[in-house]
Amino acid sequence: MFFKRLRMDIRAAKANDPAARNKFEIWLTYSGVHALSWHRFANRLYRMHLKLLARMISQWAKFRTGIEIHPAAKISAGVFIDHGQGVVIGETAEVGTGTVLYQGCTLGGTGKETGKRHPTVGEHCVISAGAKVLGDIKIGDYAKVGAGAVVLRDVPPHATVVGIPARIVRINGTSEGIDLGQDKSDPVLKELCALREQGYELEQRIAELEKRLGEEDRENGNENL
Repeated sequence: MFFKRLRMDIRAAKANDPAARNKFEIWLTYSGVHALSWHRFANRLYRMHLKLLARMISQWAKFRTGIEIHPAAKISAGVFIDHGQGVVIGETAEVGTGTVLYQGCTLGGTGKETGKRHPTVGEHCVISAGAKVLGDIKIGDYAKVGAGAVVLRDVPPHATVVGIPARIVRINGTSEGIDLGQDKSDPVLKELCALREQGYELEQRIAELEKRLGEEDRENGNENL
């Protein structure tokens, strides 16, 4: 079983990386393949309730590859982690066959929740460099997450999402029927305008108070005379 999954991982790397020359080179040099192999060993130990040893192995794999995968995470065979430096996969995350994870992406949680708190990524998805997929959400089969996107909600199958927070820009290769309108206003400019209005109102109130105090001083002076 281990070697079958390893062969699937190597085939996935060969299919998704144009720089890969042959399977032997992938097996020797690809950190993503190494990290997945170490993870499967750690995951087996974790399921045998040897959790401390499993965590030690996962940390060793992190030190060697720069890829941090919790030993309880469920990762199917045939996943490709490209380059991989900075990839983080949380405890309850699930990743389907054929998915590609690029460097710096995170399958993480959003706080201190318990239970299922990490994403479920379907089959043949693409999670691009620097993307953050957070919380107990589902990424549908064949979905694509753009580089640097922050995904906080479910993504339907065959959809492409980009931005912070991520929004759908394509489904099945077309943007027809999708509202791509964006709020182009400048939030800093809005805040500055609001502060200017408040300053203007305060100036008016101060002027009214000064006028009132001046009138009271004149009335008091006339009474003294």
